[in-house]
Amino acid sequence: MEEPHVLTVIIFAGLLFFFYVIFTMCRRYVVPHRKRLPPEAGGAWPVIGHLHLLNASEPIHITLAKMADAYGPIFTFRFGMKKTLIVSNWEIAKELFTTNDRIFASRPKLLASKLLAYDYAMIGFSLYNPHWRYVRKIATLGLLTNHRVEQLEHIRAVEVQTWMKELHELYWLKNNKKSEKVVVDMKKWFQDITLNTIFKMVIGKRFTTAFDDDEASKKCRKALRDFSELFGKFIPSDWFPFVSWLDFGGHGEEMMKTAQILDETFHNFLQQHRKKRDYSKGNMDQEQDFMDLMISTVEDDEGEPLSYDVDTIIKAICVNVILGGFDTTSIVMTWALSLLLNNKETLRKVQVELDEQIGRERQVKESDIKNLSYLQAIVKETLRLHPAAPLLLPHESLEDCTTAGYHIPKGTRLIVNVQKLQKDPCFWEDPCEFRPERFLTSHKNIDVRGHNAQLIPFGNGRRKCPAISLALQIIYLTLANFLHGFKTDRLSEELFDMEESGGLTSARKTPLEVVLTPRLATSIY
Repeated sequence: MEEPHVLTVIIFAGLLFFFYVIFTMCRRYVVPHRKRLPPEAGGAWPVIGHLHLLNASEPIHITLAKMADAYGPIFTFRFGMKKTLIVSNWEIAKELFTTNDRIFASRPKLLASKLLAYDYAMIGFSLYNPHWRYVRKIATLGLLTNHRVEQLEHIRAVEVQTWMKELHELYWLKNNKKSEKVVVDMKKWFQDITLNTIFKMVIGKRFTTAFDDDEASKKCRKALRDFSELFGKFIPSDWFPFVSWLDFGGHGEEMMKTAQILDETFHNFLQQHRKKRDYSKGNMDQEQDFMDLMISTVEDDEGEPLSYDVDTIIKAICVNVILGGFDTTSIVMTWALSLLLNNKETLRKVQVELDEQIGRERQVKESDIKNLSYLQAIVKETLRLHPAAPLLLPHESLEDCTTAGYHIPKGTRLIVNVQKLQKDPCFWEDPCEFRPERFLTSHKNIDVRGHNAQLIPFGNGRRKCPAISLALQIIYLTLANFLHGFKTDRLSEELFDMEESGGLTSARKTPLEVVLTPRLATSIY
């Protein structure tokens, strides 16, 4: 990384100090009396707040979890000049997402949300307004209801079968060339199955066949990956509004390039769909993918005043659905396999369950999942220990309110540390241990859909993820078939390193290289 120009740093520091003095003086005269506010973490510096406490080598959710141990389950953290409420307790989070749910239903106006999310048009990053209600409704009806998820079962089944066959062929290809262990990076393979499945549902084509050339495919995959990484970057203008005209670090320019790649890619898909629609007009027998449904819904919805043009709404929804499912779903499966390979007895038990319920004469179907209670418990425990998004997307209060007895002013940003919340020792016995059995005994009635505040990996309240059912079906079916179809092992006796990466999502920092051996007859794959 290039060193910042000395003069630029001096000017920036001077501006910060000047506006800090003005801000402090204004507060002294404008605020006549103080209400009971949440405690503020210690160690704040003038102007920059607590930013110096963030460790570049440690994900922010881990830093905030350590601070919660010192300052309590609710405290404020100053990112520059913006005070943010940090919550890591399920009882407080429950109050926020029930009693104060509407008040905290909006999102802050971040640069990434503006540049990457079509000027706040995406569902997940939109402000709380009529546009958000409209796009959430049509996206849910078009792809995410339980009925629609069931209708698309055949796509998931075909994609998993194809994926299993490719893995099996890779095994024999490598095994026939050398009499060595067949090593596969499952992190990449889980990304491939997720991306192909979601692309097929959204635009009607697998990711591997959706592009005219490999270069376009690589650019799109990189842009999807960069999207999550860029949202995790520290952007000075988000926390120091008076420097919004400066692009320190060049992140703004990088965001615009990434957004342009995604926009051009999905603009091409949209044009292809419109041509197909015009060509097959009147033919209702042809199966419609999600983009087809969005075109029909948005273009034909004359009674809804739109905040954006039709193309922007369609592209924003489709990109959001793919981004929301691709990264998080593959991350959960990667963590699940990592935990299983570090806990061989649990791996043995789930494969026994698969053999007893499925046998070894066929692959797993979605209709089998309801009988695989131990597999479901493993997924729940994975989501508890390693939620794909350990920090919920930031919320922002629309008005003053009271939470946990504290006064929360309008405009306060809120970050809920889900990973910390889900390890509460007062609720979970041995909270840091991987123990799926807890979901078959003491916590068998706890689910991950937001009904239980102690386990909210998909968020809670009106801004929780609307794609929970779809994500779980992909995870269950893929993991079940993989564990049923292959014997897996670590490369060595040493346990996997479980270090997490930073960013909007928290993936394994290193690849997940495993040794594969088929468990079923060749004809089954």
